[in-house]
Amino acid sequence: MKEAYRLTYPFSAIIGQEKMKLALLLNAVNPRIGGVLIRGEKGTAKSTAARALASLLPEMEYIEGCPFFCSPDNTDLMCPACRENLRSGIRPSISRRKVPVVDLPLSATEDMVLGSIDFEFAIREGRRRFRPGILALANRGILYIDEVNLLDDHLVDIILDAAESGVNVVEREGISFWHPARFILVGTMNPEEGELRPQLLDRFGLSVQIEGEKDVEKRIELIKRRESYDFYPDEFIRHYLKADGETARQILSAKDHLSYMAMPPHLRTYISEICLNSNVAGHRADIVIERTALAMAVLEGRFEVTGEDIRQAASLVLPHRQREAAPPPPPPPPPQPKEDQQREEENPEPEPEPEPEPEKREGHEGSGDRDFPREEFPQEVSDPSGGETAEREKGEVSEKVFAVGSTFRVKPIASDKDRTLRRGSGKRSRTRTAQKQGRYVKSTLQRKNNDLALDATLRAAAPYQKVREKADGLAVSIKEEDIREKLRERRIGNFILFVVDASGSMGAQNRMEAAKGAIMSLLLDAYQKRDRASFIAFRKEKAEVLLPPTNSIELAAKLLKDLPVGGRTPLSDALVKTDQILHSHFLKEPTARPLVILITDGKANVALGDQKPYLEAMEFAHRLSLEERAKYIVVDTEDQGIISFGLAQRIADALGAEYFKIENLKARELSALCSKLL
Repeated sequence: MKEAYRLTYPFSAIIGQEKMKLALLLNAVNPRIGGVLIRGEKGTAKSTAARALASLLPEMEYIEGCPFFCSPDNTDLMCPACRENLRSGIRPSISRRKVPVVDLPLSATEDMVLGSIDFEFAIREGRRRFRPGILALANRGILYIDEVNLLDDHLVDIILDAAESGVNVVEREGISFWHPARFILVGTMNPEEGELRPQLLDRFGLSVQIEGEKDVEKRIELIKRRESYDFYPDEFIRHYLKADGETARQILSAKDHLSYMAMPPHLRTYISEICLNSNVAGHRADIVIERTALAMAVLEGRFEVTGEDIRQAASLVLPHRQREAAPPPPPPPPPQPKEDQQREEENPEPEPEPEPEPEKREGHEGSGDRDFPREEFPQEVSDPSGGETAEREKGEVSEKVFAVGSTFRVKPIASDKDRTLRRGSGKRSRTRTAQKQGRYVKSTLQRKNNDLALDATLRAAAPYQKVREKADGLAVSIKEEDIREKLRERRIGNFILFVVDASGSMGAQNRMEAAKGAIMSLLLDAYQKRDRASFIAFRKEKAEVLLPPTNSIELAAKLLKDLPVGGRTPLSDALVKTDQILHSHFLKEPTARPLVILITDGKANVALGDQKPYLEAMEFAHRLSLEERAKYIVVDTEDQGIISFGLAQRIADALGAEYFKIENLKARELSALCSKLL
């Protein structure tokens, strides 16, 4: 017991991080809460707290010799072998051990996590036997996953399935087996290195956001405590034994009394109202809030749950589940005064002369407004750049070159993972690779790139060694059907196409300066991730491909710096040029997943055919959305003043694009939007 404390930093010695410590204690009281996801920077005591929690939990009894550490008192927590022994009247030997903390490495493969065939036993006996994996080692303990957002999504799914069901089911390599897998799941992640999918986020019971201490005195005290622990561990641990012992007794008492707790009906109503108002998907949040509130009350020695317990529980359960709420509908216009209405009837304004039809361009016929009713969209868009209209009437359009605005670190942008094999290099999106480079994640029967998975091949061949004839000098006989290949995963760069509005309306309120700053920030991010980039600018009467697809981010930055602003907004032509570049790119790389970043205020006023400009742009945007391999992001540069058209938002909806206001492109401001899928 003393030796266990010698190796563990005391829980009560951790400075600050109260929410993280509370979330861990609540899971210790009721593991059915579903674990905790700790989001934050490195060096904030995440793993220290998880190990310290294990030292607070009482030693557990288990059936000696059982690889799954089954409980001798509860048949629900027993593996099939222990259940059979109990039915046969065999009295098991009982042992005790500390609650384990099992680390799951990022390099873990599927067979390491689930378990696999026992290779040595299969060769020796000629029979298959299950070899326990990491989930078996973590049974009745704590499973700690550092940087869970960098783990393969398939493995995260497996772990979360086991955490929720309490059982690990293995159906692979000729084995059909199950065993108990009940553990407290603690995952950590740095959001700047990429998000988890919302479906995975939702399955973590609690979530806390942590950061380093900002108070100087606390930081000094933290250094002192760490030095004391490093140089005088026995004395330091003895100093906190009493506080840790009190916390351990709290946990034990809470676990014993939890089954007597019940949630009053009126507080269940309160929970449901909170979840509805928070716009969370599904009903998991309601259930977890109830479990958390009950654990919170009993941990404090109370047998009644209060509204404050519910609110505290909601602050741990909801942040990673909340979706962006839909904007409320605009209020109806005020009724027109009777005097004004009579005056208008007596003196009607003359009807404006019809505008001349825009000139048709060859090869681009305007198609019908099939999915977009005309009355939903503006027929004309007023030009906010005051002096430009007068200049256009004279046949002249002034041009101005804006400086590049301040840059910032952008929110991580990456494509969703799929099963397609790709080639390439870079640092942005994780993908299955057809090359012999990258991390080995699992094996497959498919023979594609001659990349032998020796471990899986030997496991497949092992059960047949007793009946197979060995060739001269060979210890193992391997046949064609035994051979497995490696499935590897690595990061590759993306192709990013910037489509930039350089029309006169972008000159108002220094929009172009802010837009150039945002684009430069994205270009710097593309350079770091080894992406290829292309550049389309649209202004006056047409869109131009200023930069074909290239690795030269420096050239793109130079073109951006010198890009002038002025003229009308040929958004339709820009979308047509986008389609042409994507088509050419897919001919060269059919498995590519390019990213198109459209930066505009959406105020289209130049058409290619005989439709209204904005309706035509919506039609082209809808066509682009049919190409599922491409991903779109629309950055809206329109000012949120008294009058706001929201045209870029509608273009984003037609494209099926992620939508950002330009001021929200910054990483810090977007990090709170956990439900964003990038």
